[in-house]
Amino acid sequence: MNTKITPDHLGRAAVVYVRQSTMTQVTGNLESQRRQYDLAGAAATTGFASVSVIDDDLGRSGSGSMERPGFERLVAQVCSGNVGAVYCIEASRLARNGRDWHHLIDLCALAGTLVIDPDGAYDPRLVNDRLLLGLKGTMSEYELSLMRQRGIAARDSKAGRGELRFMLPPGLCWSEVGKIEIDPDEHVAETIRLVFAKFRELGSGRQVFLWLRSADIKMPVVLRNVDVCKLVWKAPAYHSVMQILHNPLYAGAYAFGRRAQRTRIVDGRARKATGVRKPRDEWSVLLRDNHQGYISWREYEENHKLLTENAHMKKNCDRKSARGGRALLTGLMRCGRCGRMMRVFYGSAKGNAHRYQCRGDDAHVGVGLCIGIGGVRVDRAVAMQILEAVSDRAVEAAIFASDQVERSRRDVIAAIERDLEGARYEALLASRRYELVDPAKRHVARELEARWNDALERVGVLERKIKDLSALSAARPVIDRGRLLQLAQDLPTVWNAPSTETRTKQRLIHILVQEIICDLDDATNEAVLLIHWTGGRHTEVRVARVKTGRYPAELAPSAVEALRKLGGHWPDRELAVSLNRMLCKTGDGESWTTVRVRDMRERLGIPEYDATKVDVPMISLMKAAEKLGICVGSAKSLVQRGILPATQILPGSPWMVPVEALSSEAVRIGVQGVVDRRPKFYEDYQYDKVVRLPGI
Repeated sequence: MNTKITPDHLGRAAVVYVRQSTMTQVTGNLESQRRQYDLAGAAATTGFASVSVIDDDLGRSGSGSMERPGFERLVAQVCSGNVGAVYCIEASRLARNGRDWHHLIDLCALAGTLVIDPDGAYDPRLVNDRLLLGLKGTMSEYELSLMRQRGIAARDSKAGRGELRFMLPPGLCWSEVGKIEIDPDEHVAETIRLVFAKFRELGSGRQVFLWLRSADIKMPVVLRNVDVCKLVWKAPAYHSVMQILHNPLYAGAYAFGRRAQRTRIVDGRARKATGVRKPRDEWSVLLRDNHQGYISWREYEENHKLLTENAHMKKNCDRKSARGGRALLTGLMRCGRCGRMMRVFYGSAKGNAHRYQCRGDDAHVGVGLCIGIGGVRVDRAVAMQILEAVSDRAVEAAIFASDQVERSRRDVIAAIERDLEGARYEALLASRRYELVDPAKRHVARELEARWNDALERVGVLERKIKDLSALSAARPVIDRGRLLQLAQDLPTVWNAPSTETRTKQRLIHILVQEIICDLDDATNEAVLLIHWTGGRHTEVRVARVKTGRYPAELAPSAVEALRKLGGHWPDRELAVSLNRMLCKTGDGESWTTVRVRDMRERLGIPEYDATKVDVPMISLMKAAEKLGICVGSAKSLVQRGILPATQILPGSPWMVPVEALSSEAVRIGVQGVVDRRPKFYEDYQYDKVVRLPGI
């Protein structure tokens, strides 16, 4: 027995620390794992009172950049003073960095714990042993750095030649000569092509995902378990679609090092986060035209640009794509004063107009807004320019639209037919397995029979689905190409058709227009729009703005006078709105707010509005219109015709309508007359998101 192992050490426990760096080592390097576990037998033979094995860190690196619960448990047991010796196969198993190693050695010296490996026993309290342990820790750390440096250099050198093999995405595989090629499985390849084709058609990764979901098309997914890769078919997932669209390998480029590790300091320790995307300029290797791809590199660049525009929460100064809202120019309007992209704001109530607004440097409080303009007039003016620009190509667009509808139907049926072909093969394979089994093995035969039945049921489901889709396609009305060509001569009719989606118009505008610079001409009260066409030309369009501030100057009362007359009839909020409408200003030239109205009212001794003290309950004209189910303009028309009784204390103040008057017979007849004058498709008109255009 080693003289350094005293009875005091044997009276305490021995701890065997087992660690391997990766899961590949855990499953492949079994001899090293067996040697580490055998240390428990050596500790028991030495005569320790008890032996425990800590193997919580199997598959965890000892470089200090990863959490190691097993090592932390080892340190806690050493600090308790109940450990007589720590067994390890070598110093690199305990730690690969000096911080953890020297920290453990210091604790072992304080607790009187030995460190034992196959070369001998070391007492950290002895100077020579402490020196030898320090050298072993330093050599272990240097060895790790050297191996990492050598491995990374060899890997990058091989990747620079395009010869480094790694797991390829579905649809690509390695050939016998080490080249990347398209998967020979037509089912997989056609599904990947379908994703790219649909993205070019729909212009959005999310829309492609939703289309695949609605068509019930399965997606190929590669599952990896250590070194075993398996291709399975699953329901479409959003991240799977986006990975296909973002991957440059599908464009025939060999790309390596697209992601990196990021090191952070957490609780005093280095922690690495993997999978951090790097800019294209920082990729380790990018070899274009390395192999045959599903799309060209130019198409990949266009797709990447479109995906970047779809990300509205990134790069606020870049052009953004449209999302199908009422605003036609979403993501195209740029402020002519600060250069930022203008945002779109929609009214909270249904049918309210939208507005393009530049918020300026809204990251700093108090900077204020930049410029804004109502969106309806701007959209109409730009739409007219668009229609004039594409009028010469309208016939070709109409024919292409009719062909695209038919292609979309064929794509769905073709995808299901590929699934059916695979399902029939699986059914045939299941039948062969069932026929080859010995009938006496009933427990095996029953399982194979059940699998055969499941495969046949899937074949039946797919056949019925193809039959239903074919019948549905045949039942749909035949597209009249002659009618389309006739409509192409009248573009506003096609543009205003209810079947024309706003998203389609937005995509057309984004194809033709690069961006629109918006500025305001205060002298002429116009919005100046500079349209930058994709071809490089520019067109200036001027749109008249709505005239504001038309309250008669001779009728404008002072703020005190207006407040004395209106006070007590309306709450402070309505009073502030009325004072601002009548162009009344505060003493320092500011607009009125609820707080300022309350302060002024209290100084003048005007009582607060109390609805319980009003003799006749009154509501505003807006509230009355809402209760009657008509618009405010129609309600005001009833007031002007004397049908709806209402009073107004001052011009510009809210109309006061008695609540009891809403239920009168005269008002009911007047409201019915308003309803009778509505368009036939009033609801569709109210929810119409189309910018109506006159004929050209």
